[in-house]
Amino acid sequence: MAYTILVASMVLFCMAASAAEPMYDVVVYGGTSAGVSAAVQVSKMGKTVIIVSPDKHLGGLTSGGLGWTDSGDKSVIGGLSRDFYRRVKAHYDKPEMWVYQKPQEYRQYRGNEDAMWVFEPHVAEGIFQQWISENRIPVARDAWLDRKSGVKKDGQRIISIATLDGRTFAGRMFIDATYEGDLMACAGVTYTTGREANSQYGETLDGIQKAKAVSHQFEGKIDPYVVPGDPASGLLPRISPNKPGEDGQADKLIQAYNFRTCMTNVPQNRLAFSKPEGYDAGQYELLLRTLLAGSKHVFGKFDPAPNNKTDTNNHGSFSTDNIGMNYDYPEASYKRRREIIREHQIYQMGFYYFLCNDPRVPEDVRTRMSQWGLSKDEFVDNGNWPHQIYVREARRMVSDFVIAEPQVRRTKPTPDPVGMGSYNMDSHNVQRYVATDAEGKAYVLNEGDIQVNPGGPYPISFRAIVPKVGECENLLVPVCLSSSHIAYGSIRMEPVFMILGQSAATAGVMAMDMGLSVQKVEYGKLRERLLADRQVLELPDGMPEAGTP
Repeated sequence: MAYTILVASMVLFCMAASAAEPMYDVVVYGGTSAGVSAAVQVSKMGKTVIIVSPDKHLGGLTSGGLGWTDSGDKSVIGGLSRDFYRRVKAHYDKPEMWVYQKPQEYRQYRGNEDAMWVFEPHVAEGIFQQWISENRIPVARDAWLDRKSGVKKDGQRIISIATLDGRTFAGRMFIDATYEGDLMACAGVTYTTGREANSQYGETLDGIQKAKAVSHQFEGKIDPYVVPGDPASGLLPRISPNKPGEDGQADKLIQAYNFRTCMTNVPQNRLAFSKPEGYDAGQYELLLRTLLAGSKHVFGKFDPAPNNKTDTNNHGSFSTDNIGMNYDYPEASYKRRREIIREHQIYQMGFYYFLCNDPRVPEDVRTRMSQWGLSKDEFVDNGNWPHQIYVREARRMVSDFVIAEPQVRRTKPTPDPVGMGSYNMDSHNVQRYVATDAEGKAYVLNEGDIQVNPGGPYPISFRAIVPKVGECENLLVPVCLSSSHIAYGSIRMEPVFMILGQSAATAGVMAMDMGLSVQKVEYGKLRERLLADRQVLELPDGMPEAGTP
């Protein structure tokens, strides 16, 4: 049977090669950290590979501003993923790399450790470029999948993909390493978006979350109306007129996106926040009201990066998360996605400008915020603004095995692990709505924020990165993998994506060598190779197995 499949594969190989040259063993779609990791692993296994990247820059969020690594238990980060962070450490071990700060002044730099987990964006991109150069991996940049007719299949196998600029890339195996899952969707693989009901997978943290959304809320009861106390005056901007729904129910809404901005307070490297085109101070009236009520939340997530920089993230009730403005992003056209990204950029740039310049903002807040600005030596070809928006989730594959809250908590077993996660089950807010207290007074609340520790590391199944049997035999999906919304909130960390990218590539190469579909790769042999390549697949010593108290 395996021989018949192998012969069929070679026939398809020749068919595709006649239509598009060169022919690659593996085509990786997506230049994210997972995509680069996957391509490097393919090359190390002696196969030909190309990265077809919609983006001009490699690394996705890892090089796009997320320098304060969300990782949980770092002992379960192995393989190429750990190699990346070791290279970060090697970079900062060089004294000349500390331009605006001395290494001993930076608490996250520890000379006796093997890896470093915080870094500047350009350092991350440089390491990805090193990987590509060392392994001589070709990269097609600014190459956008033709989502209408660009995926050619023969039965259950992808033969080639075409991009909007007219290029065609043929391969024997394909990996969708994008945050959006466009190749997966175009290949006819089952997927979902939004939040599942708690009842679907036996969860407690999925679906609509009002009662448990206690973090990143407003301090006090902030009036939602343009004229306080007057519903007839209408709602302030950035508040939904819709009812939020009932706790635990499913919906199709998406947790908020933002940009992870790299800021500095070093005068010679600081670019002051400028007024964006289309700026409207009225969009920040709700922010103003919470500041006037005494909140200082806007300074809560200036996580320090080397050289007196930051990875600045959302924090508090009204921050850089653009709540409610991304619901159609996963399925949107490229044009619509660009509109959403631009709206997010204007919103967030306006947020910083407002805090620095609006005379109604408390003076101490304006003075403190004005000490910061964008880092001049980061994202130099994009106005010092991150080139990657934080797509916290988009599509998620629905495979024959779905990782859900019970698997993350280890109350149910996970078969065939190919990596591990350990971060909090973390969903950012999804909607902002009007609530009323016992006296009937209206005030603003955010809905959807969940931050729950899973209780330690947990395995991620091989079955969650391959499509259902019968849908696509030569595609692996390490980023938009098969997971519930709340489980994905833990899995969706950049170190984990690099881990899963490497494991997906390993499985793809083994499937080729064995003449099998990806679903039929023998796990025992896959496990043996992953362990040989320093992947971590087991719970640390002392951690209880699934289902034990």
